[in-house]
Amino acid sequence: MITIDDFKKIELKTARVIMAERIEGSEKLLKLKVSLGAEERQILAGISKQYEPEELVGKNIVIVANLEPRMMMGLESQGMVLAASDGNEISVLTTMRDISPGAEIR
Repeated sequence: MITIDDFKKIELKTARVIMAERIEGSEKLLKLKVSLGAEERQILAGISKQYEPEELVGKNIVIVANLEPRMMMGLESQGMVLAASDGNEISVLTTMRDISPGAEIR
């Protein structure tokens, strides 16, 4: 178990996908360019078997914004896309209403 103080360290934010593309040489990863309002980031997500890149463009998704950057396939990922999985399907978390990119999730 984690404490509420531990949970508060996780910075969850909305991000609008402004570009998505497959990564050459990877069966699982998509490269996303997302807007957090005041900044843009590149995030790599292992969702290419479930989503076509064009499906994600324009969507408001939920990301972990304060993870240390990580190199994958020679590219830097600057966050993590949150998704739900039941073992068969993966569903990227989105907002029900249109909300500004960079909005804090509480």
